[in-house]
Amino acid sequence: MAGRSPSPMRGRGRTVGALLLSSFSSSAGTVALTTIVGKFVYDLSGSELDLGLLGLAQFLPAALLVLVAGTVIDGADRRRVMAAGALAQAVVVAVLAWYVGTKPTSVTPIFGLVLLFGVGQAFSAPAMRLLPADIVSAADLPWLIARNSVAGEAGLIAGPIITAFLYAADVRLPFLLIAALLVASAIAITPAQLRPDVGDHRLRQDPAPLLDRREVAAEAAQEAAMEPASGRSAVISPGGGMRDALEGLRFVGRDPIVLGAISLDLFAVLFGGAVALLPAIAKNRLDVGVVDLGWLRAATGIGAGAMTLVLTTKPVGRRIGRTLLLVVALFGVFTIVLGLTRSFAVAFLALVVLSAADAISVFIRATLVPLATPDAMRGRVLAVENVFIGASNELGGFESGLTGQLIGTSGSVVLGGVATLIVAGSWSVLFPALRRLDRFPGVPPPEHV
Repeated sequence: MAGRSPSPMRGRGRTVGALLLSSFSSSAGTVALTTIVGKFVYDLSGSELDLGLLGLAQFLPAALLVLVAGTVIDGADRRRVMAAGALAQAVVVAVLAWYVGTKPTSVTPIFGLVLLFGVGQAFSAPAMRLLPADIVSAADLPWLIARNSVAGEAGLIAGPIITAFLYAADVRLPFLLIAALLVASAIAITPAQLRPDVGDHRLRQDPAPLLDRREVAAEAAQEAAMEPASGRSAVISPGGGMRDALEGLRFVGRDPIVLGAISLDLFAVLFGGAVALLPAIAKNRLDVGVVDLGWLRAATGIGAGAMTLVLTTKPVGRRIGRTLLLVVALFGVFTIVLGLTRSFAVAFLALVVLSAADAISVFIRATLVPLATPDAMRGRVLAVENVFIGASNELGGFESGLTGQLIGTSGSVVLGGVATLIVAGSWSVLFPALRRLDRFPGVPPPEHV
């Protein structure tokens, strides 16, 4: 019909389908592995510290390989980088399936294998996050990001539930399914077609400065959906290097709003990272098995996903600073509830609510930081932020495991929630500019939009 504009993805259905299938499979496999390997390690050792060490093993490759991964991802076909990383992860998981089937008595080899899994993830995760921008133009990016977010979130919910049922039948089965999911993710993304102006081997300029406010908000919605449940994988920005990193650090240190937002998220998740202790919570506090553990892990995806759907239709637009501080405090309150309860239903609800609160926090930060940063500095500042994101999540799991070993599972979770409340209150005083922030920088009032 003459009056109807064609779909922005007309003729690209197969490529979009390939991306969505790859995103679903990758998300399902990654979060399922985190859940199942944590359950197996805790059943074997009974040590909260070992749960924390799993997070540390997953974090170290991303931190140590950040410059190498950034160079590779910016200089090669990101489909191939993602596929190669996913296949490497699948091989590691297959070895894990063999190892757990030998009825082992030592968890040390598992830490080594998780470390190798993290090496593959250091390349595959950021490449996957950047692929939508290689597939469609900036104008069509919000359309694709919204759908990619739904696919990824569906994987984060389905992965732990399905593999938990398999674990109850045979400890090797979930690992074999996870390996199959990662292989499927690699195969699915390979035939996806890139934009004509994107070469197979190229050094590309960071596309972030080209995005307008709506596109930044759309990307923030995706980040809000993926971070709370999946483990906050850093997106490597182009131009990585020590000099660029230092320039990004200097800018963050000079801007009280950017510094306040990034550091608030860092310390809140660092202290409030109770998800790493879910195997111990399920076994010691709630007295439930692996199937219920799968549902608890899926609760984080349910809460984050539901809130992300709300944010895509009704994004936060006023009282930005106060809302950010409030939802971080809410995250802390329900972390305390999770640590104190012995009811599965209450724990499930607490995880849904704290993940929903975290999704709002992530959405605000992911929108605020790019808009508060000059275009010329955006890539470097986001690179600094992404290192903090990775540190807060995996190191937060390590901190929770360490304190859990010292004072017990419940004490660790409750202490983390209290610390998060203290952080929210302290940041309200230390960063008054952030507390008073009403609207996102550069965003006019509704009547002028």
